[in-house]
Amino acid sequence: MSVLVRKAQPSQGEVHTDEMLDNISIAYIQSQDKYLFPKVFPIVPVGKQSDKYYTFTKNDWFRDEARKRADSTESAGSGYGLSSDNYYCDVWAFHKDVGAQTRANADAQIDLARGAVQFVTQRLLMRQELQWVTDYFSAGSGWGTTATPANLWSDYTASDPMEDIETAKEAILSVTGFLPNTLVLGYQVMRKLKNHPDFRDRIKYTSAENITPALLGSLLEIPNIYVAQSIKATNLEGETAGYGFAHGKHAWLGYVNPTPGLMMPSAGYTFAWTGVSSTPSSTIGIDQFEMKSIKSVRYEGEVAFDNKVVSADLGYFFNGAVA
Repeated sequence: MSVLVRKAQPSQGEVHTDEMLDNISIAYIQSQDKYLFPKVFPIVPVGKQSDKYYTFTKNDWFRDEARKRADSTESAGSGYGLSSDNYYCDVWAFHKDVGAQTRANADAQIDLARGAVQFVTQRLLMRQELQWVTDYFSAGSGWGTTATPANLWSDYTASDPMEDIETAKEAILSVTGFLPNTLVLGYQVMRKLKNHPDFRDRIKYTSAENITPALLGSLLEIPNIYVAQSIKATNLEGETAGYGFAHGKHAWLGYVNPTPGLMMPSAGYTFAWTGVSSTPSSTIGIDQFEMKSIKSVRYEGEVAFDNKVVSADLGYFFNGAVA
């Protein structure tokens, strides 16, 4: 005996037509908090694309030249050397065009203007971060010391990262008089250090916490610890997608002056030309204008900066700190 199976009427497909949601969409927009370039070295707003700044001869400030003075005799005297260096802010730009036909046919859920501004902004943020890596966080950056640990910190048996970092601190202090206050770690370096016996043994009887950047800073007596987390695409458009960390398996230790000013040393400064960004509080300027020849609205961004190693002996770079 056959059983008649009656189809539900009306069906779901007959009462509902799929439409785009208006309260959610998916875009991989990297948080600005992931970028290190605005955090580690002070950003110095400048009104001109290029200019000079004074540099004082370091050795002149460390010599012991005061002498006993007999009655009615000249005092001992000396002086200090003065020279200059310069910066030049290269201008970087990127744009996205939104065509008239695209605007006319876009669903209400698509904010084309906002998407274009975010897209352009992300491109320029990425350029600043990758330039920061080239200028400050690579073997060719020109720091006073660049070295690879004799035993990589991923070798939990033979390595001694705490002693390596203390050696670097002493190396900087002994030639500048400034104790390093900043440590920058690639993500993979931090991953290895937080499980390293050197550090875990220091807290095993006092804390059940994981080794966080703040706790690591406390153990090393370094107040500012930054862990690099930004990523980049390693492929060109049209190629198979590939991704990697922007900063590599490195570490940097140095002294960064928290209050830039006259006669204030610091390992590095980033000079940011406000001529393109319009305001010292923003490093990126975004313009919107009609491109009548192609019937599009162009969203164009510019940023101008110069990452400058101003005191090389205040920095120590660990090149390839982990495997």
